[in-house]
Amino acid sequence: MSEEVLCTVRGAIGHILLNRPKALNALTLGMVDVISPALDAWAADPAIKAVVIRGAGDRAFCAGGDVRAVWDAGRARQQGQGDGSLTRAFFGGEYRLNRKIKRFPKPYIALMDGITMGGGVGLSVHGSHRVVTEKTLLAMPETGIGLFPDVGGTWFLPRLPGRLGLYLGLTGARVTAADLLYTGIATHSAASASLDEIEAALANADDVEQVLASHAVPMGEPALAGHRAMIDDCFDAPDMEGILAALLSQGSGWADQVAQTILSMSPTSLKVTFEQLRRGAELDFDDCMRLEYRMTQAVMDGHDFYEGIRALLVDKDKNPKWNPARLVDVKPADVAAYFAVPPGGDLEF
Repeated sequence: MSEEVLCTVRGAIGHILLNRPKALNALTLGMVDVISPALDAWAADPAIKAVVIRGAGDRAFCAGGDVRAVWDAGRARQQGQGDGSLTRAFFGGEYRLNRKIKRFPKPYIALMDGITMGGGVGLSVHGSHRVVTEKTLLAMPETGIGLFPDVGGTWFLPRLPGRLGLYLGLTGARVTAADLLYTGIATHSAASASLDEIEAALANADDVEQVLASHAVPMGEPALAGHRAMIDDCFDAPDMEGILAALLSQGSGWADQVAQTILSMSPTSLKVTFEQLRRGAELDFDDCMRLEYRMTQAVMDGHDFYEGIRALLVDKDKNPKWNPARLVDVKPADVAAYFAVPPGGDLEF
């Protein structure tokens, strides 16, 4: 399992290489179990000045968590085979790692080159330095698979400017480097071709900021800026139905397209995500992660996650049959159930 992620020391940096390029470096529980103790060791080692995390290959930083393995375990449990312990261990381990990154006492530099989605966002966005390139493509697409924007989305999405976090979390919109700098998700930019040079410089430098600043390149104008007023207006509605109505009232092709995207998502996931991000704005980081763990355990007992993964990754017909199929049929009590303490108790750190 350690071959799926390589943790090494290069000069004064601890180096993490996500090493599943054929799987777009998707994060497995085994990888989490290697990265977490490495971070503990590097945090305590005075010779290590910073940590760098990067994905192998030229396509992705990390395309997400290994949700297919979670799907398999959950399905087996539903069919009376096994206890589904992976569904608890995976999310618990991943969220503890997200917290470890958030609390890491030294510079943590994520080189977000290529596809960065779901679990890959959790490995990067909580670090002190988030470097994007011209190849970066980031999304939180979970509402399209019957899940919700997790890995700390409860924390970071409500804290983006205006209503950008709610927009990204509900729609799964894919954004590039300029937008990531605009939203504050990214802190620095660099050319993809310069990342090896940056790593070498960091291994021999005391000043992370100076190294990253000396390699900065412009990423163009952010597309989101042109839609910002409409996003802030439409996504300020008091509920999901209000957001859709506001979008459809704009008379804008862009707003109509966003509305249609939302209507393709799991209605349950949409309403749960809306409430998740409303609550997250008032919680500290640890409580955000506890909340997400509660939500995952409810998801595992539901329908839409299994249907979403079936449609996207198993049968690949991309035609999920959500249940309920309409927003109006998702009741407040249905949503509230996702935030209850699970039978096995809350996530412990």
